Amino acid sequence: MEQYPGKKNTAVFISGRGSNLKSLIKHSKKKNSLIKIILVISNNEDAEGLKYASRSKIKIYGIKNKSNFENKSLKLLKKYNIDLVCLAGFMKILSGNFIKKFSKPILNIHPSLLPKYKGLNTHERAIKNKDRFAGASIHKVTEKLDSGKVILQKKVKILKSDDVRSLEKKVLKIEHEIYPKAVDKFLTNL
Repeated sequence: MEQYPGKKNTAVFISGRGSNLKSLIKHSKKKNSLIKIILVISNNEDAEGLKYASRSKIKIYGIKNKSNFENKSLKLLKKYNIDLVCLAGFMKILSGNFIKKFSKPILNIHPSLLPKYKGLNTHERAIKNKDRFAGASIHKVTEKLDSGKVILQKKVKILKSDDVRSLEKKVLKIEHEIYPKAVDKFLTNL
């Protein structure tokens, strides 16, 4: 398998349009990036992000079969000698068994200022609770949902005029900005 000197072989797991995937791919092509994205895996065969990855000459796999998703993914991660997995809009919870078997770092991006608002509907919850700030967190994946060590966070102000959709757009914009930085920060401190 191809190795890239000084760069970690990386796989990205997605479920949808892949906007964070795009920012990671763009970043990976920079000379000083610490990752080389080798593989994109999705639990949705029709995920828009797979098409983008394919156009970027990255191996793609859509694995629809829920019961076999983790086993197939583990085989692919081994086959492609993957050092790091980045979850980017991946809407499936990986089992503790998967995390143990892969045994290398898995990072996730979450649309809240963890430890606040683990799980889903983060923007609705922030607005409903009249929070002044929302944001995004990149954290290490552990067996407990959205509970791993936070690597990087950035916040945005919630305006009175914000609704779920406008807040989601603001948070997504900072996600694209901080995910690549968090990956490099994490790998530099390994």
